[in-house]
Amino acid sequence: MHPRNPANHPLRIFQRAKEQGKIVHVAGPMVRYSKLPFRQTVRDLSPHVIVYTPMILAREFVRAKVARDSDFTTNETDSPLIVQFGTNNELDLARAAMMIKPYCDGIGINCGCPIKEQNREGIGAALMSEPEKVAGMVRAVKEACGPEFCVEVKIRIHTDLDETVRFAKMIESAGADYITVHGRRKCDRSSLPVNLEGIRRVKEAVSCPVVANGDCFTPSDMNRIVSATNADGVMSVRGILANPAIFAGYDVTPWRAVELFWDYAMAYGLPFQLIQHHMNEMLNFELTRRERKGLNFAQSTVELLDWFDERFDLKRRGDEGFGERDNWPWKVERERDNENDIEPEPAV
Repeated sequence: MHPRNPANHPLRIFQRAKEQGKIVHVAGPMVRYSKLPFRQTVRDLSPHVIVYTPMILAREFVRAKVARDSDFTTNETDSPLIVQFGTNNELDLARAAMMIKPYCDGIGINCGCPIKEQNREGIGAALMSEPEKVAGMVRAVKEACGPEFCVEVKIRIHTDLDETVRFAKMIESAGADYITVHGRRKCDRSSLPVNLEGIRRVKEAVSCPVVANGDCFTPSDMNRIVSATNADGVMSVRGILANPAIFAGYDVTPWRAVELFWDYAMAYGLPFQLIQHHMNEMLNFELTRRERKGLNFAQSTVELLDWFDERFDLKRRGDEGFGERDNWPWKVERERDNENDIEPEPAV
């Protein structure tokens, strides 16, 4: 275990960005998908990004070694790193934070997850109606880990934006170092445009840094969001899953992102189903429907790797040019769609 680099404390990152007139880039938490191979890929493409783990349930993390081993892996270069926890009480959270403190640059409290199973347990977006409880969680972590340890809170907005402002001010007063605002309500679908006014209102009301979350799929989206909210940072979740190089200025996924991810997925033993999902996301705009069917036909990592090797010049670490090319190195004639590949309209 190596001591954390003080320069990677999130507040120092926000301060440097402010002095340089820049925006902090944040790769958000994704259930199952923001694991170490993906985080390493993002860092190789954009070295200064703050990266999150998937949400980890604090109670299971504290109680079971098997949960700790399966939910969290890291290495010496995995920084700056925020470990996000889902919890409904301050005791489990404080204990989890104390255990994880040596291996990260801060923790995040999830008050945004809309999954019903979690909400029934009082976790995630269910906490948006309990600001006092969340404030108590922030204070408990600060008391357990020290005032310098970074605590972030990720929230959603309320129908009444004044309520969101009161929530944000309360958790800031409790000691939250920065706040991430997902500009949708708990009941909103992801297809609904993000409410940038809600994020702007929070930014105007608090003194701590505010990160805007929602609908960041391209570099131009990031600029639009910052212009509308004056946020100190922008978090991408669905966007960066599809394009890990979004914060390096790419509108679409460069080939080197695919090559890097393959390398880390194999090195760290990522399960086949997760690799296949990542590849579906990263190749979505490159492949035809027919080509995607071929990708999804693979039943194992070996079959998926063979599918790639048959179609692309997929280099391995140590090969000349590995992880350097942006253009997609197709080796075969493209498989074009025909009318039989068009998915039928769902029955009404």
